[in-house]
Amino acid sequence: MAYTFREFRKSPHAVKPHYLVIGHPVSHSLSPLMHQTALDYYGINAHYFAVDLEPDEVNDFIAWCNRDEFKGCNITIPYKETFLEVVDEIDSYAEMIGVINTIVKSGNQLLGYNTDAFGFLMGLEPWSDELDLTRAIIFGTGGSSRAVKTALLETGFEELVFVSRRASNKQTEQGLPEFRIVNYEQWPSYAEEASLIVNTTPLGMHPRVNDMPIHENEATLLRDKICYDLVYNPSETRFLKTAKANGAITINGLHMLIYQGSKSFELWTGKSFPVKIIIEKLEDYFKSN
Repeated sequence: MAYTFREFRKSPHAVKPHYLVIGHPVSHSLSPLMHQTALDYYGINAHYFAVDLEPDEVNDFIAWCNRDEFKGCNITIPYKETFLEVVDEIDSYAEMIGVINTIVKSGNQLLGYNTDAFGFLMGLEPWSDELDLTRAIIFGTGGSSRAVKTALLETGFEELVFVSRRASNKQTEQGLPEFRIVNYEQWPSYAEEASLIVNTTPLGMHPRVNDMPIHENEATLLRDKICYDLVYNPSETRFLKTAKANGAITINGLHMLIYQGSKSFELWTGKSFPVKIIIEKLEDYFKSN
């Protein structure tokens, strides 16, 4: 369940200490389940809610952040770039990535962080020995893909190929490995030498669970790859089902969600995420849904 921003402002929760996840849409988010579990575990007097923020409400929300009851928030699609210009200070790592997904309230200041790259690498870590660092293919060029880009450059990939509706010529950033942007018709020609394929788009996310970033007739290109979908609801997207059926190693976005959340929670409270308890809660959620 998610509140609209208007609903939340009128609710009794608005006058009590709260953390939020904001996005549009955001009803699919499991962040409230995770963070409320952690807040309750430590007996912290605050609640965490999902708020669906309309684009024309952004300025009102910025003003809301000045309220004493607002303690911090997570930011998801489509606002990760929007709030980069809103916060008073930006962590150097978030500045390098170019988007934020976490706002920390410190006195009267808003501090911007990016915990997505950390979460992405934690999700990938168990399969790090399986990676050939020659080439990775990333579907999407939005805010999440920027965090993935930074993470993969740290990992040591020689070439990153981004797949976008709007392709451009090959590009190289000074001092960094090669990267290029291709369109959805061109990506198959780059598949053979890729060891990792990442979906950073919302394709396949609840409720549009039948969507995926590739065509069915391209499924055999996923064989022997590591396919990583940042979507976590559903826990196995159509993209991952297709990849698994064609002999790929698959990773869903759940561990990324947990570990980017753990870093956010630590920034807000100085306390560690109770990861084992949260994983149990999420497993129960997916069993019952």
